[in-house]
Amino acid sequence: MSTTEKVVCVTGGAGYVASWLIKLLLQSSYTVKATVRSPVTGDPRKTQHLLALEGAKERLHLFKAELLEDGSFDSIVDGCRAVFHTASPVVFSASDPQAEIVDPAVRGTLNVLKSCAKVPSIKRVVVTSSMASVVYNGKPLTSDVVVDETWFSDPVFCEQSKLWYVLSKTLAEKAAWEFAKEKRIDLVMMNPGHVIGHLLQPTANLSVELILNFVNGTEEYPNASYGFVDVRDVAQAHIQALENPSASGRYCVVGGIMHRHKASKILRHLYPTLHLPEICEDDKPTVPTHKISREKVEGLGVNFTPLEVSLRDTVESLKEKGFLSF
Repeated sequence: MSTTEKVVCVTGGAGYVASWLIKLLLQSSYTVKATVRSPVTGDPRKTQHLLALEGAKERLHLFKAELLEDGSFDSIVDGCRAVFHTASPVVFSASDPQAEIVDPAVRGTLNVLKSCAKVPSIKRVVVTSSMASVVYNGKPLTSDVVVDETWFSDPVFCEQSKLWYVLSKTLAEKAAWEFAKEKRIDLVMMNPGHVIGHLLQPTANLSVELILNFVNGTEEYPNASYGFVDVRDVAQAHIQALENPSASGRYCVVGGIMHRHKASKILRHLYPTLHLPEICEDDKPTVPTHKISREKVEGLGVNFTPLEVSLRDTVESLKEKGFLSF
């Protein structure tokens, strides 16, 4: 691949997954044009970790872009070989869910794709969706169920259940596929589970807060299972989705499903002094752990980090950033 072909754009550059994606892209000699909300006038701590990355001085360029502003990405994606669209509002409740959660996710995704459609040099667009747009269809997730890329969340079920964030991811993905088909954009969709692992950014995002709240001394743990995945594996999967010519469609990016009780056992073994919840919040039978097929994503060349390692790295990182002290 020539030098000119190694120019890519990453939207939402200061985010959890995007920060790792930029780090790995720079390590692989890519030139990265990353969009952030306010690179110059905003809080410098939000971009400091990016500017400190190896290769950033030579090959990282930060640009201001607004997801909901028409044409905001036009000049930034111009000249790029590929675009990674990771930026999306992560909000779970709002007084007006349609206006505050659903519309921004859908419009933001379409705005980025509209800019990409104008640029002939762009060979592929990789969008960060979520397992949220895969598993919420009302079907019970029993232990014999294997979820794969053919599953889609049902917007009607999401709306009736008031799962606004899930609805936003589902509708944004649907809109992306329709637009890509119409404009003949080579689109690849990444659907990561609950992302954990080492933080590069200075803030604790919502997915890592799950572990933070768990470790911070709640009395009970929820009767719930989560599809965990290491942030480094998610970033690597995005790069494989670009570099592998045969990559296509959707990819479930989940290392494994784990009940909170098992996560608690692992953390207790790693950190015996931690005050971890030992009682389940209800006396119902333990929520079963379904399976998620890794066949397609492993076919891209992704090797998953053991969940024990990801949990340990999350806690160590939260300690290092000052969110935990023990």
